[in-house]
Amino acid sequence: MSLLRVRDLHVRYPSEHAVRGVDLDVEAGETLGLAGESGCGKSTVALSLLRLLPRTAAVSGEISVDGEDVTTLNWGRLRALRWARASVVFQGAMHALNPVRRVGEQIAEPIRLHDPTVTAAQARARVADLLAQVELPAERARAYPHELSGGQKQRVMIAMALACGPRLIVADEPTTALDVVVQAQVLDLLSGVVAERGIGMLLISHDLAVLARVCGRLAVMDAGRVVESGPTGRVVAEPAHPRTRALVAAFPAVGEPRHRRAPATTGEPAPAGVDRVGGELLRVEGLRVRFGDTVAVDGADLDVRAGEIVALVGQSGSGKTTLARAVLGLVRPDGGRVLLDGRAVPARGRGLREHRRQVQWVPQDPTSALNPRHRVADAVAEGLRVHRVPGDHAALAAAALAEAELRPPERYLPALPHELSGGQRQRVVIAAALALAPRLLVADEPVASLDASVRGEILALLLRLRARLGLAALVITHDLGVAWTVADRVVVLRAGRVVESGPVERVLTDPAQAYTRSLLAAIPRARWASRPT
Repeated sequence: MSLLRVRDLHVRYPSEHAVRGVDLDVEAGETLGLAGESGCGKSTVALSLLRLLPRTAAVSGEISVDGEDVTTLNWGRLRALRWARASVVFQGAMHALNPVRRVGEQIAEPIRLHDPTVTAAQARARVADLLAQVELPAERARAYPHELSGGQKQRVMIAMALACGPRLIVADEPTTALDVVVQAQVLDLLSGVVAERGIGMLLISHDLAVLARVCGRLAVMDAGRVVESGPTGRVVAEPAHPRTRALVAAFPAVGEPRHRRAPATTGEPAPAGVDRVGGELLRVEGLRVRFGDTVAVDGADLDVRAGEIVALVGQSGSGKTTLARAVLGLVRPDGGRVLLDGRAVPARGRGLREHRRQVQWVPQDPTSALNPRHRVADAVAEGLRVHRVPGDHAALAAAALAEAELRPPERYLPALPHELSGGQRQRVVIAAALALAPRLLVADEPVASLDASVRGEILALLLRLRARLGLAALVITHDLGVAWTVADRVVVLRAGRVVESGPVERVLTDPAQAYTRSLLAAIPRARWASRPT
């Protein structure tokens, strides 16, 4: 009997039929990949396996975990099944971990709950062993989540999932927003656990390249149904369903000429005027930023010309965001300088406010950036009010939404953030920046949290804004595919220092530095990378 057996699974909410007749099997020692875009129902399937859905969800069909029918278990038996026989690695480790408890206490919690006879000393020893299994030192048990990097937090989540020796792990987007090196490490860790322990894993992602790295079989979902399934090699090399073909095309292959300035899912050629570049707009010279004893940026140099897109790449913790905040005037440098049009960024007062009007920030997470109680009209007009821009703010906000291609703007102005999709929220924060008519956008991981088709739409929007408005951009990203798609030049940052820079075509196809080569080597690659779409 399969370790996980799902037959004719349906999940209905009062206003939506989210999952429609899904069949899945996972054997011991196997990793099954479940792919699909946001809203297709894959996370709903994952949560239904251990009855983690809200009470408003009506679930029907068969769900068998290690021979037990989950749908008929009483509360006590279900509680014993969770963690001990099947566990979950949730998508957002920062949100899944309790911010006010040390991570060692959180790893020990399921151990104590499932075995009340465990002593404090035994629990500490077990936590140390679990941390060693996920390649973290034992002393990290005393850390709080905010003291760990994204990859370390994800390893803690995996340690928690392994705490009670489960036979099945459900991993829901475990590598979202991780840099390519850490992503590769987490995927290798998960696949190693499956092989060494002989357990089963259901790995959920919208990125087929991630799934192809570790999964023997794939199932692709669309609109609540499994539309294609089979061996990974066949599904990715010869996709039969349009949704699978769209996922195959969604992530650009670095080095492929057809993906230069042409986001794969949009099917659009590069917009006219995308090659027009003017004189130098921004210059960063010998920038140095310290936080206590930590040097976050160590003598970095870069420049951005008018109408140019420059990608700033590197691993998490390399100093990318700190450098960007210094460009915006949000961090005061300890050395070096930032120049806009040859003039140093003022430290305070009216000059700093005017600089921030010309250099606008596009944050990574639009959900956190938008006030959930403010309508879109207020969110887009906020900068206009702060900078005391003359004119009709409502009309200017509507025009900015139209520039961000939320049309007609009247449809979106009265909306609240929760009423919008992830891609629409990202366009709203871009519109808020455009409302001030900036000359430079500083975009921090602008597509890291978006699914396949939406990321293509946002990248295409950046290219069109550049061609239409002559807008320059400094794009911070750990995704080299993003750099290949939209950037003219790339700057590689490591430990606060620029280790390589130059035209995208040279740096990403013939890198001079070993560190750049290591970033390229860590990119998940699937067998279709050199195939035409």
